[in-house]
Amino acid sequence: MKLQRLISFGLSIIFASSVHAEILRIAIGTQDTTINCAAGGTLIRELKLLEKYLPHDGKYKDTQYDIQWKNFTSGAPLTNEMVAGKLDIGSMADFPGSFNGVAFQKAGKQSIFISVLSGSITGSGNGIVVPKSSPVQSLAELKGKTISVPFASTSHGMLLRAVAQQGWDPDKDVTIITQSPEIAGSALQANKIDAHADFVPFAELYPYRGFARKVYDGSQANAPTMHGTLVDAEYARKHPEVVVAFLRAAIEADRLLAAEPERYSELISKVTGIEAEVIYLFHGPLGLQTRDFTWKPEYRKAVKTSIETLRLMKRTAADLDIEKFIDDQYIRAAFRHAGLDYEAQLKNYAQLPLATKDAHTGKPVIDSKRAAQIWVKGEPLVRHYASPESAFADLNALEKAGKQIRVVYVQDSNSGIKLLAHDAWFVHGTNVVNGFLLKNDADAWVRANGGKVLNFGAAKNVMTVGAFGIAGPLAKSTLAPGTTR
Repeated sequence: MKLQRLISFGLSIIFASSVHAEILRIAIGTQDTTINCAAGGTLIRELKLLEKYLPHDGKYKDTQYDIQWKNFTSGAPLTNEMVAGKLDIGSMADFPGSFNGVAFQKAGKQSIFISVLSGSITGSGNGIVVPKSSPVQSLAELKGKTISVPFASTSHGMLLRAVAQQGWDPDKDVTIITQSPEIAGSALQANKIDAHADFVPFAELYPYRGFARKVYDGSQANAPTMHGTLVDAEYARKHPEVVVAFLRAAIEADRLLAAEPERYSELISKVTGIEAEVIYLFHGPLGLQTRDFTWKPEYRKAVKTSIETLRLMKRTAADLDIEKFIDDQYIRAAFRHAGLDYEAQLKNYAQLPLATKDAHTGKPVIDSKRAAQIWVKGEPLVRHYASPESAFADLNALEKAGKQIRVVYVQDSNSGIKLLAHDAWFVHGTNVVNGFLLKNDADAWVRANGGKVLNFGAAKNVMTVGAFGIAGPLAKSTLAPGTTR
């Protein structure tokens, strides 16, 4: 009897402890290939940063966490699983994020947009590409053509705004069809579509891979765009400490990316299959978008515009209250815990700075719109330059020395956005070279300032070590095929 009582007592202790040990699910939906979401997904998961910040005291003293990760290629299926209660947290862009809020509302629930992850107050990140062999150089030349886009994506919103700015009827002047990025990539290679509009990173990835050319950047629409994090509102009310822990992990991921963009671009590349050169285009200094967790007025406007666009598309008859939908209390709390000043960051619009010296001349890099970069194969760090002239001079020297070049970057002289140099247009003037995304912009620069328009190959051919007053005379210039004087 004594033994039985001891066994019974032991079982009661085990049972009691199991009752008190709560298992709390944290189910997170990511978009790994949407690489500007990396600080809110991929890096948190791969570096196990969430585990570092989860609470283990107070009401969470006996909590066991069941962290679940699921990857998606777009926001719509992620939203479906959130509404179905299969996910608690998810990251996506303004347009699908607004659709997320509407979908929750229709289901009698609520989701909230708790943080920005990355964005552009002018709209860069979304873009339109054409097949590499296409003669099209601008959006205006796509009238009457077929443009594919992932429906209900942020790039869909960008395309509709761009079409409206052209004064076109989207039902008559262009044919807009739905295509996922994967399908569109094959269609571009086979010349089966005239153009494709897409979100991060495909308007850069496809040109980098050599089968497409970017003819429109979202910044031309001058409409803000962003990606951010949403959470089931009921989950956030029940477990605010967990939501804040997730955002603290995101803040650390951002800090790591800022400190070592090359290293973490390589890590993200291994996970996603997207080339590190394209990832660095976004996450390196002066990147195509700015990582930013604060709800700047422009990002609030992006969400509001997305809601209005959904209404015009008749995707919703309900009114989503943006003041309730965007809830910044959690990111503000995460900033406080991290010892950061939310209000100061709210006012900060600067890109990740490039505070360094020119790898060729040793002079400080001052003008961000004239900066250039070269990533040499076998070198862990990207080389930085104060001007395209300096970069081209060093590029010639590197190639003569037998070095293999992974990628060359320049900044657009008008917008300041970072470009893949091999697809950019250059204007060679007196002792100066300026880079442009669009040939039309390069032509306009020549009309206003003089000079000659060159593509990347022609620019390389006319530039020698010591060109543009760096150390010697410039070789004779030649125009790229089809360019104007």
